[in-house]
Amino acid sequence: MKLAFLTALCLSISLADALDSCVGRCGYGTNPSHPCQCNTACERFGDCCSDYWSTCAAASQDSCHGRCGESYNSLNRCHCNTKCGQYSNCCKDYSSLCGGSSSGGASISDLELQSLSERLLSLDVNKARPGDLTLNPQSLIPDSETAIPQDRAPEPLYSFVNEGVLFSKPTFSSFLKLLDNYSRFTGSTESFSSEQQGEQDSFLRAAVMGTALGKELYNFLFTKGYYSSEVEFIQDLKMMWFGLYSRGKGQLDSSGFEHVFLGEIKNSKVSGFHNWIQFYRLEKQGQLNYYSHSFDGPWTSYPDVLGLQFNWDGYYKQVGSAFIGSSPEFDLAVYSLCFIARPGKVCQLRLGGKPIAIQTYTWTNSFYGNGKKFIASAYPISP
Repeated sequence: MKLAFLTALCLSISLADALDSCVGRCGYGTNPSHPCQCNTACERFGDCCSDYWSTCAAASQDSCHGRCGESYNSLNRCHCNTKCGQYSNCCKDYSSLCGGSSSGGASISDLELQSLSERLLSLDVNKARPGDLTLNPQSLIPDSETAIPQDRAPEPLYSFVNEGVLFSKPTFSSFLKLLDNYSRFTGSTESFSSEQQGEQDSFLRAAVMGTALGKELYNFLFTKGYYSSEVEFIQDLKMMWFGLYSRGKGQLDSSGFEHVFLGEIKNSKVSGFHNWIQFYRLEKQGQLNYYSHSFDGPWTSYPDVLGLQFNWDGYYKQVGSAFIGSSPEFDLAVYSLCFIARPGKVCQLRLGGKPIAIQTYTWTNSFYGNGKKFIASAYPISP
């Protein structure tokens, strides 16, 4: 009994010490159950852990902390941009912090991206089959008319979705649990309970470790030297997608996942929102009214790509492009690949023998993990 008590006491002290430190916590959202915090908001509210500055915020002349992608400056002792490999003057942590190759600039070619995207498509065994989805696209409008919020579709976009088959799959079911964890309005502070953080972990494990598609992406990035273990890869995905930052009023009110997969309301307009499952869910609940589409990709099977116009409970989206019928792990993999390989740029892929371009944007106003950038947005370009 005494030994058990001492063991429990030691574990309790160890946990308390961990919560008092920023080791492994840099960039996470505010958690009121922790005695101190490890994100940029703590600087404003004065509740940073004692090692916040040395662990999360310190930047030295010999490090790429907070400097990834910066312009060349001859006064710097080392550099953190895509050309530093060419001139052999990268900082020693360029590869680990900025996701680039210090031995020769961009480490992933367009041909490699296109080949990998085709492999990811072939491995998407959880995507919708022809009998699982019935679409009713109705009105196709020119780009010149997308700014006009006019309902040209009297019926819903989704006539049928085989929920019993699709939504019972582990990646779908774990993805659906994430959709009620957010407030859609920017300026409204987001925070995650331990249960909600567990849901994030469950989804990422299911998407990466639980699918051949996720393992293929990890193995590719592993061979390129971006990650040394699945644990490291999943942790980085969690930060780049679920790490919180501020889109308005200085509040930690947004993340890449919320923006891309759920959508947000900013300045009385729909911002982001590039996921077919969220679209179908809200349309079924009567919260979303499909208006028209301005682009329909050339694919005859899933995933397809549509550029959509719609009204989300009083707020209009001019063009919300999205993969249709894809699995959550496919969207996560394709967007993550492009963000890692071509951050903030157009990423040229191929799906089913046809070209598709993905646009990603980086969030540059705050960072995580010694200077890495959060995802601001990612979506298929609909010409």
